[in-house]
Amino acid sequence: GTEFIDSYVFNKAEYIRFNSTVGRYVGYTELGLKNAEAWNKGPQLGQEQGELERFCKHNADLHYRAILDKT
Repeated sequence: GTEFIDSYVFNKAEYIRFNSTVGRYVGYTELGLKNAEAWNKGPQLGQEQGELERFCKHNADLHYRAILDKT
């Protein structure tokens, strides 16, 4: 399957990431952990899942069509 990752970087260090496999935000620093906790409870998670749905479904369809076109 496809994995969608959305990373947030501050001062060249990744501090929080949305991972489609986990389906939620994961924090990597003290700030990231606090944000992940808040974002997983708030509207951000729904927005990210909406992006995931829109982006991945669209690109999966394109990829699938490209495969079909080649056969």
